[in-house]
Amino acid sequence: MYDQPRAHSSQTSMTFEQMLERVRYEGAYPTRERAAVVVRQVLAALGRQLTGNERGDLAQCLPVEAALALTASVPDGAPLTGWGFVKDLAARTGATPATARWDTGAVLAAVTRLAGPDLLARILHQLPDGYALLFGQAELRRPEPAAA
Repeated sequence: MYDQPRAHSSQTSMTFEQMLERVRYEGAYPTRERAAVVVRQVLAALGRQLTGNERGDLAQCLPVEAALALTASVPDGAPLTGWGFVKDLAARTGATPATARWDTGAVLAAVTRLAGPDLLARILHQLPDGYALLFGQAELRRPEPAAA
């Protein structure tokens, strides 16, 4: 069965309307409706990349409407890199890669705030290279095994 968001006792630090206003401001979108479309598109794409506890824990941090967008998508079998994520989002939405990157940054800035540093670190550890920059974080290189 799909992960479903559950109500939790510690209130989400922002309502869906507040999230839309933050994304509208970050992305300089002309209307709240445009921000809502972008939020749903980006969270659906992120939902195709996240699995396990991180997916459920992130859904718990989001307003219910945003959590439903995140969990409505079935995770892909082969995770995409950060750039692959942006290109896939552009292809699915009919946007240019530059617009998809802009949309991703606007939405993930709000997600970063809601997730907090510990959950964000777990999410970034699960995802392939290139996602830290999408979340507005420094991209640290992962240690590579020494050549034999």
